[in-house]
Amino acid sequence: MKVNAILPFDAELLKVTISLRQLEEISKEISSRGKVSGLNEVVWALKALTLTDLTTLAGDDTEANVRRLCHRAAYPFPLHLLENCVEPSLLKQIHTGAVCVYPARVADAQRCFEQLKANVPIAAVATGFPTGQYGLKTRLEEITFAIESGAKEIDIVINRQLALTGQWKKLYDEVCEMRKACGDKAHLKTILAIGELGSMENVYKASMVCMMAGADFIKTSTGKESVNATIPVGLVMIWAIQDFQRKTGHIVGLKPAGGVRTVREAITWMTLVKETLGNQWLQPALFRFGASGLLDDIEKVVRKGLTGEEVKSGPVAAY
Repeated sequence: MKVNAILPFDAELLKVTISLRQLEEISKEISSRGKVSGLNEVVWALKALTLTDLTTLAGDDTEANVRRLCHRAAYPFPLHLLENCVEPSLLKQIHTGAVCVYPARVADAQRCFEQLKANVPIAAVATGFPTGQYGLKTRLEEITFAIESGAKEIDIVINRQLALTGQWKKLYDEVCEMRKACGDKAHLKTILAIGELGSMENVYKASMVCMMAGADFIKTSTGKESVNATIPVGLVMIWAIQDFQRKTGHIVGLKPAGGVRTVREAITWMTLVKETLGNQWLQPALFRFGASGLLDDIEKVVRKGLTGEEVKSGPVAAY
């Protein structure tokens, strides 16, 4: 598995000044775009599906509901619904980008996908999700346990205390240990928990620190904070990705998580990525949505667009 390398800590990469006015203006302009309908909306919805980490992170998760999640991730639509609009050779690619569960539920997902013969990656949150308020040894052991259980992607949470007190080298050292724990057996996604970082400058700096420490993705949120994935925050993280690529040549992915519940919202994010990072990023290797409720709206849009059928769905989860 190809993973990003750890680079030396460079405090120069943390120097930044962000104009909130400029940020809001650009974000407002981007948010006004991406309004599509009909078959174009179906195409965007199916694209969003392939970029979604279908997630369940509840205290009452059981093997049964993880199995339901995996079935839905692998086979979100009956084949006959798509066979008239999707090339037969591509039908097997119509599944979510991954499923995301707690480490204790990874083995359940692994068994289910083996039975289904489905090639859907398993991601696990780790390192004391969602707070990260555990000793480093315990957090690293959780990564190892998740990988041994079958996880191919690890979504770690950073230590927000270190970010808030400006201990960037110490944060870098911690994330480096997490990168080493993943080795080349799992991709590393670093959750910044942007709603708890205090400023856009800290969002930028935390992004840079995680990328220097070998992150394959930087991720906005746990979905448990009061503020999660927003376009302004996404834009700051994109600026960091662009600056990091220019200065180091390394490419890092982006994962907005929490609050992306509709196809329209997903299209806004995909438009933002396309117009800043480029089409190259609109693939599962470089862009994901962390969501539990987005698939409900994707199903509604696709079914209505192809058959005119309205789909009634239950309440959408909060993350």
